[in-house]
This record gives sequence, C-alpha cells and structure tokens, in this order.
Amino acid sequence: TDSPLCLSCPSVPGVDGALAAVAPSPRVRVSGGTSARKGRRWPCWRCPEPSLCSSFQIRSDKDNDIPIRYSITGVGADQPPMEVFSIDSMSGRMYVTRPMDREERASYHLRAHAVDMNGNKVENPIDLYIYVIDMNDNRPEFANQVYNGSVDEGSKPGTYVMTVTANDADDSTTANGMVRYRIVTQTPQSPTQNMFTINSETGDIVTVAAGLDREKVQQYTVIVQATDMEGNLNYGLSNTATAIITVTDVNDNPPEFTASTYAGEVPENRVETVVANLTVMDRDQPHSPNWNAVYRIISGDPSGHFSIRTDPVTNEGLVTVVKAVDYELNRAFMLTVMVSNQAPLASGIQMSFQSTAGVTVSVTDINEAPYFPSNHKLIRLEEGAPTGTVLTTFSAVDPDRFMQQAVRYSKLSDPANWLHVNTTNGQISTAAVLDRESLYIKNNVYEATFLAADNGVPPASGTGTLQIYLIDINDNAPELLPKEAQICEKPSPTAINITAADADADPNVGPYVFELPFVPGSVRKNWTVTRLNGDYAQLGLRILHLEAGMYDVPVTVTDSGNPPLSNTSVIKVKVCPCDENGDCTAIGAVAAAGLGTGAIAAILLCVVILLTMVLLFVVWLRRRERERHAKQLLIDPEDDVRDNILKYDEEGGGEEDQDYDLSQLQQPEAVEHVLSKAPGVRRVDERPVGAEPQYPVRPAVPHPGDIGDFINEGLRAADNDPTAPPYDSLLVFDYEGSGSTAGSVSSLNSSSSGDQDYDYLNDWGPRFKKLADMYGGSED
Repeated sequence: TDSPLCLSCPSVPGVDGALAAVAPSPRVRVSGGTSARKGRRWPCWRCPEPSLCSSFQIRSDKDNDIPIRYSITGVGADQPPMEVFSIDSMSGRMYVTRPMDREERASYHLRAHAVDMNGNKVENPIDLYIYVIDMNDNRPEFANQVYNGSVDEGSKPGTYVMTVTANDADDSTTANGMVRYRIVTQTPQSPTQNMFTINSETGDIVTVAAGLDREKVQQYTVIVQATDMEGNLNYGLSNTATAIITVTDVNDNPPEFTASTYAGEVPENRVETVVANLTVMDRDQPHSPNWNAVYRIISGDPSGHFSIRTDPVTNEGLVTVVKAVDYELNRAFMLTVMVSNQAPLASGIQMSFQSTAGVTVSVTDINEAPYFPSNHKLIRLEEGAPTGTVLTTFSAVDPDRFMQQAVRYSKLSDPANWLHVNTTNGQISTAAVLDRESLYIKNNVYEATFLAADNGVPPASGTGTLQIYLIDINDNAPELLPKEAQICEKPSPTAINITAADADADPNVGPYVFELPFVPGSVRKNWTVTRLNGDYAQLGLRILHLEAGMYDVPVTVTDSGNPPLSNTSVIKVKVCPCDENGDCTAIGAVAAAGLGTGAIAAILLCVVILLTMVLLFVVWLRRRERERHAKQLLIDPEDDVRDNILKYDEEGGGEEDQDYDLSQLQQPEAVEHVLSKAPGVRRVDERPVGAEPQYPVRPAVPHPGDIGDFINEGLRAADNDPTAPPYDSLLVFDYEGSGSTAGSVSSLNSSSSGDQDYDYLNDWGPRFKKLADMYGGSED
C-alpha cells in the first residue's frame, strides 16, 4: 500500500528522531507484504501506537516457498559505527539498537540481502537510506564569551560598534538552528539605558542614542542573548555573552591653565635654567596627543631669551632660559603664554576661548667680570723708546653699573718684562727699552696679557691682550760675511765673494757699500773690493804676487739706513798657490799657515834632533839590560816578589774546593785563651798571656846584600807603621782551597854556591833564627 510505515517515533523512549525507508526493489515487501516502489521515500509521521514504531520488516516474495535468511551491511551495521541497526535473520524485521544523534551522523546507507539456507542469493540486494530527523537539542554557542569593541565619544546614532556571533549545532534549515540576538542589559545606564541596539539576525551592535562622553563614561558592559527557534523564548534554547564597549577619546576638551599668572626668578648670565612651572588641566585621555600640552610665548620676549618645553610626565610647561639675560638691560620680563594640545580639536568642537596666562620673570644682579672693550688691542711704536715712555691706556669696563666697585690692573704675562701697568687706571708704560730684534718678538709684534679684577663679592676678573707692533729703526750695523776665506795666488788669481748680514729690517738694510780702509796703507795696496750688486761684492788681489800666508783684511760695510751705520770687519784670508783644480798644494798649505823658509828649516832640524835622542835612549836601555844580566841577583827576577804584580787567573775554586778541613789552620789547642773562644772565631788579635819576649837591639850597620837591604826596608816600615799593634798577634787564616801552583814553602832551599855571607843573621834575634839556620850555618 501507499501508507507510510513509521520505523521509529519521538515518543519512543531512548530513540532520537524518526526513520524512513526507501525500498527500490519491487520484490521486497515493506510491512504489509505489499511490494515497495523503487526510489520512493516514506515520510515520517507520529505513530499513534508506540509499539508499532520499534521496527520495520523486509520480506521476499519467495519466503512462502523456501526458508529465507535476511542480513544488512553498510555503515551502522557491519561498518563503524558498528551495530547501530540489527535485523532478525528469519523475519527480516530491523531494529534500532541505540539512541541516535543527528549532529553526529544525519543519514545512513545500508544494503539488505536475502539468501536461502545454503547461502545462495535469492534476491538482489536492495539499498536502504535512513535519515535522522533533527530535534532542537542544542543551544546556541557564542564564539567568545567576552567580546571587546570601541566607539569614539560623541558618535552619532547608527554608528557601528562591533559584531557578536553564535552558532547552533541543530539543522540551520529548520527553526531548530535559526538563531536570533537581543540585548538583555546595559551597564551603566547613562546617559540613557538604551545607548546601543543589535541586529537580531547578524549580531551587529550599533549606537542608538547620542551622548557618548568618555570623560563621563569610559566603558559599557552589554549582555547579549542568542536564542534558536527563531528567537522564540517559549520553545527556543538560549545562551548569553558579554560585550565590553570602550568609549575612545577625541580631543573635545582644550587645556586650561590652573592659574592666570605665574612668577619666576633667574640670575643674569645664566642659561638652561627653569624659572617657572606652568600647570594646566585637560580632561582628555592622559599621555595621548589629545592631552599633551604645547606652550607658546606670544608676547614679552622679542629677543628670544626664554622657551617653554613640556614635561612628558606631568604635562607642565617649564619656562627655561635659553639666552643669557643682562640685569643692566632688563630687570624683569612680562611674558604672555598660550597652551594648546598636540592634536587638533575634534570636528564640531568649538573653543569658546584660548587659555592664556601671564609669567613674570625677575632678573637678579650678580657680580660680572670686567672686560676690555678692545681685545686684542694693537698699537704701533718705534723700537728703542726710552724707559718710562707711556704707550697707551688699556682699561677695562665693569658691566655692573649699579654696583660701586673699583677695578685694579696687573700683569698676567710679560715675557721680556718690558712693560709697567698702572694698577688704578691701566696706563701702560715701558719698563725697559723695546728691541725689535729680541727673541720675544714674533713678526715684529710683542704680546702681553693684563688682568682686570674688581672688588665685588665674590671678586671677578677678566683678561685683555695688548699687541705692540715695533717699527724698525737702524740700530744694528751690518756684519761682514764670511769671516774666513781662501784665495789662490797661482796659477791664476781668484776673488772672494763677500756679503753682509743685518739684524734690522727694510729699509735699514741693503744695498750695502763695501770699502777698504785707508789705514794701514798695505790693505789698499795689496787688495781691492769690486761691487757686484747691492748685497754682494768681490775681494781680490790688487798685485800679481803676494807671498803665501794668512792675512787679516779689514773691510768696511755701510747699510742704507737713515742715518746709515757702518762696521769694519776683518776677513782672515789664506793666500796659497793652487793646483789646476783651484785647491791649495801641500807646500802652499804649509806656507799659507804663516811659516817662512827659516821656520820650516828650524822645524826640520828639531825633528832630526828628536829622532837622534830617541835612538840614543834605546841604545842606553839595551846596554843597561846587558849589565843587569851580567850581575845575577840572589833571587831570579821572575821569582822576586818585591814590587811585583802577581796575576791569578782564578779567584776561587769550584765545588770541589769547598769541602776542606779548617782544622789545619786553627791555633794550637794548647793555647788556653784560644780554647776559651766561642766557636766560629777565625782571627784573634790580642795581647799574649805570657811574658813578652825580649829581642836584641838591631845592629845599626847595614849588612851588604840584596836580602839584607830588603829585610831592613821591611823592618823599617814595620817599626814606623802607626797602625801596627805593639805586640805579637795570633792570627787564624781560612783555608782558600787546594791546588795552588805555588807549592810548599818548606821546599825553599838555600844555595851555598853563592858568594854571600849570611852569618850576620845569627845576630838578629829569635825571629830570624830559621833564616840563620838555613843560610848562616855550616855546610851541613
């Protein structure tokens, strides 16, 4: 039949939505055993009897003839999600096994199969399309729980503010998913409770009333509600979100001074000093261009002594001195200042007035340093002015006209100490003669520095420089150059170029006049001067031959000053015969040195005599050497220690010489006073304990022989030595090392082959007993 068969209904507990079946195969009967038409969709209807809505049946026309087995395949049966649908294999009745959610899956596509008991296909499979009918089981959800928007203050009604959006998971083609918006509350409700409205379909929030003022309300909080079922509050589901609307600032409030007049004070000559703080009030957003103040001086400062900069933190105007003020010119300033914002006023805002204020700046007087009006001051003066000459008055000006102060002057720099300054009026006079040729003059200018100090509190001082340009006078005679020269007598006479040097300046220098004096007469007789130009002349021989030698030639030089000055200088001229190159020959050089023929002969004779004396002295030395060898001494000269210098190659041995026995050099232990000495004593100089020995008087007659002379000289030196002790000394000597090349003293042997007689040694006392035994005894 065409009657639809409900597969499941909303009234069935645990079942979501209704199902409809499409039976495309005419051989499959649905419900009442009638054939289903291919491609027909069965609409859902509310079942009057819930027991009939739990399942529907699929049957084959052959189920009366043979047993049929039914099965289903596809998503929801044997494919995930598994076993949403099940079928009774014998009756072909299908069942829904769990609650269904359209938002999870809105439709299913299954295939039904009919086979016999052997598994052979009885019917071709048919497609089953099952649609889940939507129910309003989802609330609208906002994308954000809190929305932030902004709108300028003073905006007109209808100005867009922001958009809020909510989504509903239900079917949007039905009322279940159709969302509508409305404003629930507005906080604060100023100036009216309905400042904003919202488009119910799009969620756009716009202004609906005028009067937005940031200075009164900076922020609004609006609760927005979204409801499905096309906004039906009775059947629909709802949700809310918060919209925060910030009222942004516009420059609708000009700044205003908090006072009409301000006052400040500044010392004169002080810069970069803040003299006054200007305060303003602005109700716009702090630290924004609408709030930042800009100050201008509109009158009272034509010279630009002041400027006003804005403090970025406090927005105050700092009146600052940028150009030094002078108390003597301006004791006070009356400034008119105006303030505005960094940003221009918003359109439509009319200023009723411009905020202005007056600033009074008082200038305080301080002690200023005196100054020299003309610094550097230049004067011109001839050099050589006598001491005490008044040059100028170099005075300073004290800028403190309203202070009764005195200025005192002193020298700060006077390199040559040529000047004197009057301490009260600054008059400059000479303390010495000014010399243009002095080392203290640079480019004809002498420079001195003076100090002017007042007696203010505290004192102040200033400096000034005086430059004296010295005009040259002819006070220096020219000097002849060169001082020495050489001229050839032969083979051809030559000339000497001469010039002059003058410490003066033009016009007191050249051209010069060179002359030979009349006295002595030999000068003009032998020499001549020829002028080359204003600065040079030539000195030459007037005669053809002049004997070689050194000549002093006086020459007088006169400058061109007014009056002119002259100076006679002597040139030492060496006249000598020359070779072809113009150089003096060897004989000529000697002759030119001032020696005549007789003098040269005398020198040669002296040289011969000196050589002869040297030869005779050498012969005498050789003869004396032969005589010394002919008369042999008792001791070989090489072994004689008298007046000999002994050279030792080494000052000490190495490590092998350090390990030595000092006991060999210790004094005998029998000596009682030595044993009482502390350890480490190496020298004992003291008077002996026992009786002093008595020695016989030395014979007055000296004995012949070298040994006797030597001993007598030693004894005489010992007797006359004032530092020698009057008693014998016990001496302890350190061991200096082994390996001495001198050998043992005990190896000294006397020779009896000589002609000397040493018997007189027996008469010299005990101290010479050993020598007497060695040399004065018998042959044994």
